[in-house]
Amino acid sequence: MERMVFNGDGEGEHSAAMDYLPSEQLATLWARVRGRLQQEVGEVEYRTWLRQMTLVGLDGDEITVHLPTRFLRDWVRAQFGDRLTTLWQEQLPAVRRVEVGVGNGGGTGLAESVSPPPRSPTGPLRPLEARSLIQGDAKAADTKSPETKSGDDRAEASAPLDQRFTFDSFVVGKPNEFAHACARRVAEKPASQGFNPLFLYGGVGLGKTHLMHAIAWELTAQDRPDGPVTVAYMSAEKFMYRFISAIRSQATIQFKEQLRSVDVLMIDDLQFLINKDATQEEFFHTFNALVESGKQIVVSADKSPSDLSGLEERVRTRLGSGMVADLHATTFELRVSILEAKVARAGVSVPAKVLEFLSHKITSNIRELEGALNRLIAHANLFGRAITLETTQEVLHDILKAHDRRVTIEEIQKRVAEHWNIRLTDMSSARRARAVARPRQVAMYLAKQLTSRSLPEIGRRFGNRDHTTVMHAVSRVTELIERDASFAEDVELLRRMLES
Repeated sequence: MERMVFNGDGEGEHSAAMDYLPSEQLATLWARVRGRLQQEVGEVEYRTWLRQMTLVGLDGDEITVHLPTRFLRDWVRAQFGDRLTTLWQEQLPAVRRVEVGVGNGGGTGLAESVSPPPRSPTGPLRPLEARSLIQGDAKAADTKSPETKSGDDRAEASAPLDQRFTFDSFVVGKPNEFAHACARRVAEKPASQGFNPLFLYGGVGLGKTHLMHAIAWELTAQDRPDGPVTVAYMSAEKFMYRFISAIRSQATIQFKEQLRSVDVLMIDDLQFLINKDATQEEFFHTFNALVESGKQIVVSADKSPSDLSGLEERVRTRLGSGMVADLHATTFELRVSILEAKVARAGVSVPAKVLEFLSHKITSNIRELEGALNRLIAHANLFGRAITLETTQEVLHDILKAHDRRVTIEEIQKRVAEHWNIRLTDMSSARRARAVARPRQVAMYLAKQLTSRSLPEIGRRFGNRDHTTVMHAVSRVTELIERDASFAEDVELLRRMLES
């Protein structure tokens, strides 16, 4: 067996408890490490390079993982050696190094499919677990998740935060500038009038989770006279699981006390609570208790409160009583800026034409866009090839094929006509009534955004109109999207339906 050793920078201490760590607990920690890696690199790159990684076991203060080939071993070492060690130390601080070897598993055989039963959320924390979950010193914010002031059960109320997701790394553009400004305000002055709760909503991969993590990092980094801010961040799914576990273990009082003793409660992906009546009721009471105590609530979802059908009316009303901020689909310019920022942080050189090409091709999801860039850079490093448009198309052929624009102008016209209840023939007619002209302009705008057709060709499909008419329509719709939130939601809804 061949293997490489990565030395961690953490000061994890060897403990006799390490030698008796239950395999179920080790499997749980391994699942968390894998989950963080998958979230960071994106689904495509994770599936291509990291999915075959298996955990062999724990020996003293050393973790051993295996990959099936030397090639994969060397690539993981070069790209994720330090990060792998850091992630393990966040879960188990006593780990001092991670060995990456070549093999087909062995040892404990804890592969990706292992899913052990989680422990009760109200049970006592073991010393090693407490060290990995609690931030006792604000100066340690760069290596540990900001969660609590002291080593009590409140530490377990929060999920780990991603160190990459800060305000400094968030690229601001017109589609997200309002949400970013609201998040900044809450981070500077939590529980301000009109900003409690803060409700962020938008599609997948538009930056909701990034902003929530950024708020948490900013709050816990502040030096306040009354002490550090306690932040509990979790997904709605985890909130529900902890609530159910508390009921089963007859520990609902402890559960309520944990959540209602924090300064800031952050719930991600609230849509998961749809049709979960008992959990919604507990969330409602927790929400009221915190707001009445002057504590901050931050919530994210994929739709606005009024559109979350399946949530109780009283819950929707409370969520909409504060500041509601949406994150629109990214523009071409914003996608280019995001890639430029990522390239600058990585310290690599990628031609501007390649960044523009990726921004034009991958439009629906920033995570997938960044994952494609990661894959392209990794391929260039592995094989020593320059990054060009040709190599980009070769390396990312599967991703680009999946994102080929298959939407037709006819489909766009039909969908827009149905949405505004006009006749399909009105799309190419000479009628100029606003009830017809505005939907026609939207259809032209979507044709420009979702197809590769030229302006003259689009004009021909709309009653042989001149290309300048199409340009005017695109400009007009862009202005209305920026000024009218309701109109922007209509256009975004049409875009999503056409791309689905």
